[in-house]
Amino acid sequence: MPSSPSSPQPLRIALLQSSGRPGSVAANLEALDEAAGRAADAGAALLVCSEMFLTGYAIGEDVRRLAESADGDAADAVADIAVRHGLAIVYGYPERDGADGERVFNSAQLIDSTGARLANYRKTHLFGGFEQDHFTPGEQSVVQADLGGLRVGLMICYDVEFPENVRAHALAGTDLLLVPTAQMHPFQFVAESLVPVRAFENQMYVAYVNRTGPEGEGAESFDFVGLSCLASPDGATRLRAGRGEELVVGEVDPELLRSSRETNPYLRDRRPGLYASLL
Repeated sequence: MPSSPSSPQPLRIALLQSSGRPGSVAANLEALDEAAGRAADAGAALLVCSEMFLTGYAIGEDVRRLAESADGDAADAVADIAVRHGLAIVYGYPERDGADGERVFNSAQLIDSTGARLANYRKTHLFGGFEQDHFTPGEQSVVQADLGGLRVGLMICYDVEFPENVRAHALAGTDLLLVPTAQMHPFQFVAESLVPVRAFENQMYVAYVNRTGPEGEGAESFDFVGLSCLASPDGATRLRAGRGEELVVGEVDPELLRSSRETNPYLRDRRPGLYASLL
């Protein structure tokens, strides 16, 4: 059935599956600019990048050297790219705390097509020794913004593997959860199976955007598996990238979201009084 003039329109979204060039912010900004152009040409209004896209993930002590504040030079450069190509961008980066300059967070920021910084999220669940050694965990689990008629939320990688975390977003009204990630072998089942389940059980879209290929050396070496996806509230995988560098484009449909929520009773049938022990 055609949408009425007042019906929310689908949001066209692009997922950039790429590891860029670890250690080079300038090269990664160039890659982002090129990808933003392709995404805009495909009609996308939102481009989502991987975890730590701006600097690379497995960069060791360079995490501290390359970290910037949320309103630093790199954020200005991303805002310029967003404005020139007319689309919103979510990117991962190491964030230096503006208050004391000492703490570094694994963060993701949403900048809209006017260059405005709409939301900044600090990863709350740090995975493994590398992250725990180099980052401070964030303390705010639900960070949201309004974009294209949808309530979007931000999360990073390991965070989505905690069901309480995603359920908090569902209860706060998130329609589309954006998850920059650095998901590595042998945990590809997260991308293949867990993410679509999270979308179904919480009645939201989940965009999960991964790095790809080997990165780092020695104890801090990783093999990222790709398999970025856009999962919908009916449990379907609407987009699925392969294992290599790739830009995939699809739609987040508010009408599908509405109809799925109408027929799926999970959130209505909850009995929170029984779950007190979780706290």
